[in-house]
Amino acid sequence: MTGVAVALAVLAGLAGSVQVAVMGRFGGAVGVVEALTFATAVQLAFSVAILLAVRGGLGGLHQIGSTPAWMWLGGLMGLTVVGTITFAQPRIGATAVIGILIAGQLVMGAVIDRFGLFGVHQIAISAPRAIGIVLLGIGAALSLVR
Repeated sequence: MTGVAVALAVLAGLAGSVQVAVMGRFGGAVGVVEALTFATAVQLAFSVAILLAVRGGLGGLHQIGSTPAWMWLGGLMGLTVVGTITFAQPRIGATAVIGILIAGQLVMGAVIDRFGLFGVHQIAISAPRAIGIVLLGIGAALSLVR
């Protein structure tokens, strides 16, 4: 299953890069908020269809009310990401948006791992990990140079 997880992560990275370019253009054509709203509606429609196909019904959706509200942050974070890339891409370019997005994800991932936030296992920030984060930050900053 590790191989499948890696393949899906690569696919998500490729899809995310396409999403940055497409949403930037879409936002320019119809408006940032309008593009965000439509993209979210498309995602909802497809995710409901997948849920119905895979689970044969609404699955565990009835358990949402019994989960802590902080677990719902994923939806808000997704909205933040899509809204931000839709706004930022036409202004600073796809490369800069993707570089900064990845650098931000890596920093936040390291903080989450280090402190075991959201119930994940704690993983220390080693010297190589810290160097990688710093180098990626430098790369993200350099991606702003045209």
